[in-house]
Amino acid sequence: MGGWYWIGVSAGLGAAVGVLAAGIVGRALLAAALAAAAGVGLGLAVHGWGDGAVGAAGGLLGALGAATVVRGALGRGGTRGGTGALVGGAALLIAGLAFVPVIGFVEALALPALAARLRRRSPERYAGLRTLARD
Repeated sequence: MGGWYWIGVSAGLGAAVGVLAAGIVGRALLAAALAAAAGVGLGLAVHGWGDGAVGAAGGLLGALGAATVVRGALGRGGTRGGTGALVGGAALLIAGLAFVPVIGFVEALALPALAARLRRRSPERYAGLRTLARD
């Protein structure tokens, strides 16, 4: 189980770095690039090149998944500091759970699935009282 365990840890830590990068940066593509680079570094530190590639993939998936949540929170009136603090706390939780066997894989795959579900369920933009001003 040794090799698979460390691959899962690398994927989970990469996902945690991706969530943290999305919370700090706020832009999806920039956060994904930073998270992929950090994921490679974490994977190399954990076990080697194979783990570095998995860490990069986890960072990419984590950043893209969390960017949807961050964009939605900021669009609904959340402050950048408060959103960053909450997302940073979630990143710490994700990093801690990465050391549980198999959960690292689940985290890396569940974050983009959660983002896709949130994107599907988000309402259309509401015109509000601007529609009444046309009369």
